[in-house]
Amino acid sequence: MSKEVRVRFAPSPTGHLHIGGARSALFNYLFARHQGGKFVIRIEDTDQQRNVENAEAKLIDSMRWLGVDWDESIDVGGPYAPYRSMDRMDIYTNHLQQLIDEGKAYYCYCTPEELEKDREEQKAKGETPQYAGRCRHLTLDQRQKLEQEGRKPSIRFLVPKDREYVVSDHVRGQVTFESNGIGDFVIARPDGIPTYNFAVTVDDSLMKISHVIRGEEHLSNTPRQLMVYEAFGYETPEFAHVALILNKDRQKMSKRDESVVQFVEQYRDLGYLPEALLNFLVLLGWSPEGEEEIFTREQLIEQFSLERVSKSPAVFDQEKLKWMNNHYIKQQPVERVVELCKPHLLAAGWINEQSDEEWIKRLVALYQEQLHFGAEIVELASLFFQDEIEYGEEAKTVLSEDQVPTVLKAFYAELQALESFTDEDIKQALKAVQKGTGFKGKALFMPVRAAVTGELHGRDLNHTISLLGKEKVSGRLLGFIQ
Repeated sequence: MSKEVRVRFAPSPTGHLHIGGARSALFNYLFARHQGGKFVIRIEDTDQQRNVENAEAKLIDSMRWLGVDWDESIDVGGPYAPYRSMDRMDIYTNHLQQLIDEGKAYYCYCTPEELEKDREEQKAKGETPQYAGRCRHLTLDQRQKLEQEGRKPSIRFLVPKDREYVVSDHVRGQVTFESNGIGDFVIARPDGIPTYNFAVTVDDSLMKISHVIRGEEHLSNTPRQLMVYEAFGYETPEFAHVALILNKDRQKMSKRDESVVQFVEQYRDLGYLPEALLNFLVLLGWSPEGEEEIFTREQLIEQFSLERVSKSPAVFDQEKLKWMNNHYIKQQPVERVVELCKPHLLAAGWINEQSDEEWIKRLVALYQEQLHFGAEIVELASLFFQDEIEYGEEAKTVLSEDQVPTVLKAFYAELQALESFTDEDIKQALKAVQKGTGFKGKALFMPVRAAVTGELHGRDLNHTISLLGKEKVSGRLLGFIQ
């Protein structure tokens, strides 16, 4: 590409980082890094009523947790600072005044009630509702009279008539919009704060953004933005509008949709690995050349291109994400998996800050192969923390077999003779029971497992018994041999 690639992610600080926003950020990031360009994070905080305290910091933290780095933003600065919209008000005010002076925008004094009445009348006629233009040609005297009534004007952009605006989109292809279907739109509210379509266009222009990569819900905004670019004589960036992410029912996700965990911070808190979530999100709408699905960040940077971004919506498969995270967990040193699990064991009240770190490490190692995410450790390892365990019908059936009292008494006796309680010690004790009683295989191991865990299947038996500890195992065995 001849011009420098500069892309941006411009979230509003209205809450946590949504998975859809995170995917857009990742597509921008990978594209910039693949092209050797710049990735900018800009905070769009002009919607003051919806802004949430600390949301800005949480957005940045979530991006950093995902392993994304950026070249310019509120935290690192850059040549086009400031990178927060409300800190750029002087810039917007000057641009708004320029459009007013050039007759490309005008003051609108319409009340919400008047606008609603116009909309209802248009709908009654079968017309598509749009601004009727009642303030388009107000005289100075008319404006002064309205202001004397206490009305505070917004500013509307004067939409050119009988024009076609064509978006050459890297994903959607050519999309054409007729200007006559777009009414004069508000570019600044009565309080002087610009609307999204105006501010984003000015900022993208002044920050020399070369490519705008975002969700397809923004495609309908694009013709308005093209008009603003044109009004200032600014160069238009290239566009790529990425298809929606759907839930498992192939419906558009709403933030109230409980079938999918929707925020990056939630995945972090559940004990997912950032590299697994990053890998998964990038594959929602982008396909690599081969069949491989597991990629490092560096491999994604090397392969990413807009040409392989799909037009079709992507389905968020929670089970696939769990599978992918499990794949990553199995590759990690156990110490890192402990970091995912420990907060959940603490929250459950099963360990505290004084608990034996080596024991916790051994516990997590026991379940590492089957963990999908850190929070699962609470349910998986519950048998280690319960004073009493429930025995299901299958376990009761095994424990009623004729050889069970003999096997469990012999095992209990072997355990009492042990000076240490390691995996190897347990292994030798079970061998001694086999030799002394003549019972082996399922006749030996199933009753022992059922008695001490309440389960018939599970992780390595020697390791499980060693972790449970001599006192707890002995107590559970005594319940069957007294």
